[in-house]
Amino acid sequence: MTVKTITVKEIANKIIRGEDLFIVDVRNQEEYADWRIEGKNVQVVNIPYFEVLDGVDPFLEQLPKEKENEIYVVCAKGGSSLFVAEKLEQAGFSHVYSIEGGMKAWSEHLQPVKIAELKNGGAIYQFVRLGKGCLSYLIESNGEGALIDTNRMTDVYVEFAKEREISIKYVIDTHLHADHISGGRKLAEQLGATYYLPPKDATEVTFSYAPIQDEDLIQVGHAVIEAVHSPGHTIGSTSFIIDDQYLLTGDVLFIDSIGRPDLAGKAQDWVGDLRKTLYERYKQLADDLLVLPAHFMVPGEMNDDGSVGTTLGMLYAKNHGLNIASEEEFRKTVTENLPPQPNAYQEIRQTNMGKLHPDEEQQREMEIGPNRCAVR
Repeated sequence: MTVKTITVKEIANKIIRGEDLFIVDVRNQEEYADWRIEGKNVQVVNIPYFEVLDGVDPFLEQLPKEKENEIYVVCAKGGSSLFVAEKLEQAGFSHVYSIEGGMKAWSEHLQPVKIAELKNGGAIYQFVRLGKGCLSYLIESNGEGALIDTNRMTDVYVEFAKEREISIKYVIDTHLHADHISGGRKLAEQLGATYYLPPKDATEVTFSYAPIQDEDLIQVGHAVIEAVHSPGHTIGSTSFIIDDQYLLTGDVLFIDSIGRPDLAGKAQDWVGDLRKTLYERYKQLADDLLVLPAHFMVPGEMNDDGSVGTTLGMLYAKNHGLNIASEEEFRKTVTENLPPQPNAYQEIRQTNMGKLHPDEEQQREMEIGPNRCAVR
């Protein structure tokens, strides 16, 4: 019996289209509880691999009653899911698919979404990493491009730019990332581009970079990128205004949450900076700026087209983190109600500093797990 398979790209497209998906996750309960495939119309059940060695009959009540319904099976790497998919077929389910590459492949998939045209020509694209909650960006104008907050899967950006005949001139990180390995420096070296990093986050890096400072301007074709120093998540965190239309907030402000200040061990020191950025610096900006963050936490933050973003004015109206009147309560919220820290975040920070040089498999293991950059 040959088990049918499906790629993570196809799964991503189904989720973005809002299709109903029924997924059987066969990893152990601890891994499943920590992190799983999510979406607005996704139903997931956890049936550990070792519990179905003799068949799926004990779990029939958890499965679709109509055996013609599609079932997608996922494991860690794509092996165990083939076995369980076969067991489901033996039990009479006729449309069962094993997800190729498992959760590792899901973690690495990038889904490009066009946000909009730029007012002076060109466009801005968002690369959605559904399995990790990471968001990165390409600004292109007149054949030139700038990449912001790229992931380590650099081939996706290179191929995307090549297909559209875009010459990448600049690669920028809004801050020194702690939850995923940046592809910025690698891309800059590969493409002969300038790599920008906020200098206050770069005091320990082991490589050369171009510092990006508050109010600096970067010209990309006919588009203008303006730097806005916005500390709080890190001391160097820098946002970027694109053509007075878009505000890339890095990990300082999200759609349904705000950035956490503790990933460099400086929560008490940086909470004041975070409040000043959110309650003073951003308040001076135009309400109609479309906020495009570097992460999202839950599928509910996604728009119907799969993008993540909304206006600054809407966030000030609805985001709880922007509406805490008491400074004492704000400080308590962002220092005492923090989620677990990202997996291997210290090693990831050191890798992004150039101090560690993990191989590809080690990098995958370091990044396994959900996005944990936010306070809700």
